Amino acid sequence: MAVLHLTEGAFDKAVSQGVTLVDFWADWCGPCKMLGPVIDGLAKRYDGQARICKVDVTAEGALASRFGIMNIPAVLIFQDGELREQMIGLQPEDAYTAKLDALLD
Repeated sequence: MAVLHLTEGAFDKAVSQGVTLVDFWADWCGPCKMLGPVIDGLAKRYDGQARICKVDVTAEGALASRFGIMNIPAVLIFQDGELREQMIGLQPEDAYTAKLDALLD
């Protein structure tokens, strides 16, 4: 499954069921660009198990404010609508997979 690009209007529904990873990013952010291929890989790896999404903080500033995003990239992981994990800054891929695997087990 491809990465879903979320807007404020679609956000709550997208994270309401199952496990959802949301990458808060911006196109002017170097570390965000480095994380992009990792996010794409997670979308393929977890197809059918978890939703992998992105929120452009430039276009969706209200969502970034809602979750107190002050630094990007910021990856939030939700389970059934509840925020379960928050990771700030560029992390190695296995950090994301470990958090997802723990919630999917």
